[in-house]
Amino acid sequence: MSETLNKTEKKKVVDNALNHTIMSWSKQKGLDPFAIQRAEGVYLYEFDGRKIIDFSSGLMNSNIGYGDQRVTEAVVKQMQEVSFISPACVSKVRGDLGKKLAEICPGDLNRAFFTVCGATSNENAIKLARLYTGRHKIFARYQSYHGATIGTISAGGDPRKIPVDSQQAPNFVHFDLPYSYRYEQGEENLLKESIASLERQIHYEGPNTIAAILLEGESGTSGCLKYPENYLKEVRKICDKYGILLIMDEVMSGFGRTGQWFGFQNHGIVPDMISMAKGLTCGYLPLGCVMVTEKIASKYDDTVLPLGLTYSAHAVSCAAALEVLKIYEEDNLIERAREMGKYMEEKVEELKKIHPSIGDFRNTGLLGCIEIVKSRNTKEPMAPFNAKPEEMVVMNKVAAKIKELGMYTFVKWNFVFVAPPLIVTKEQIDEGLAIISEAIKIADQAVI
Repeated sequence: MSETLNKTEKKKVVDNALNHTIMSWSKQKGLDPFAIQRAEGVYLYEFDGRKIIDFSSGLMNSNIGYGDQRVTEAVVKQMQEVSFISPACVSKVRGDLGKKLAEICPGDLNRAFFTVCGATSNENAIKLARLYTGRHKIFARYQSYHGATIGTISAGGDPRKIPVDSQQAPNFVHFDLPYSYRYEQGEENLLKESIASLERQIHYEGPNTIAAILLEGESGTSGCLKYPENYLKEVRKICDKYGILLIMDEVMSGFGRTGQWFGFQNHGIVPDMISMAKGLTCGYLPLGCVMVTEKIASKYDDTVLPLGLTYSAHAVSCAAALEVLKIYEEDNLIERAREMGKYMEEKVEELKKIHPSIGDFRNTGLLGCIEIVKSRNTKEPMAPFNAKPEEMVVMNKVAAKIKELGMYTFVKWNFVFVAPPLIVTKEQIDEGLAIISEAIKIADQAVI
């Protein structure tokens, strides 16, 4: 196909999408999205042949990369046997996947309730926590994100919930957790203050009203904000003290992304529930899951469990997940995430030496975020939290340059995310960081 025809096809694809579908988290006019014809490894390819390096793994979910035909083959095989059965029935692949997840998860987190995505995983974890404890309040961090349904967006502290605040679900309580980059009293004091503040708030709300504390295994789109050392261990103690369940949202940080099966394993704790999705199937098909302990599951041995979804344990999605888990193990991707994460950190340290606008880099495995500032001395962000359009001028130029140079990645406020697929090579990390480095030169000009 000629270059002219390719460009014509690309325009048709973009026009059809913009004229007949609604785009997420965007004003609908003036958009210029990538038009992807195919994808392979860490690269996306547009209809006109343009090659795009993906440095945020889609939405931090394409952990095994694109176009792995082992998943395709597993999905096709399952579809040739049975694609869908009512969740009241069971398939072999449903049981196999549940058993495999039980082997991966620590402690007695042995029972899987399958959902369709991250939001429905958190939604059902919240519901189950309330049912199991007979309590109604859920504690969650202000700077967090747990999904876009009314329940989960109310649970999260991301400002994307503000436009729908009038519709928010009740009985979610938010607490603040500072992070060390802008905390001037030291890490040890940060831990003491954060835990003391959380426990005070629990007493203010009444411990016997609190069903669960919901936290991300590792912070994601809020800016990869680090927990103070031993913070999750102290939260686990608080939960045990007051009979509160601990739900770890591993939708983004799970499945090797942080160099462990789950982000919380970097902190030496075991939760009561794990919400998961994204890396469970790496985007090849939609699937989510809530893993719960035997203790929680056993309550419903002789009592009806009032949870259910039409597509729970969808056979084809389960087949995709089972093959993806096999790929993690066969290709040593969790170890690779740790190895490539260390390399990423070394290379970003080099970028800090030449870019005065880089204030901080927070990274765990391959879940990282470069924070851009106006001044390293004052740590004033290049764009503030929940920035208005007029406050995003510089960062919008940085994002536009990244796109122009052939990279897809997540840019939010003053954050540039670096979270490529776990299959990424050192050469591809160099390629991606070279693009980011060129774009950050724009921010360097705005340093004061």
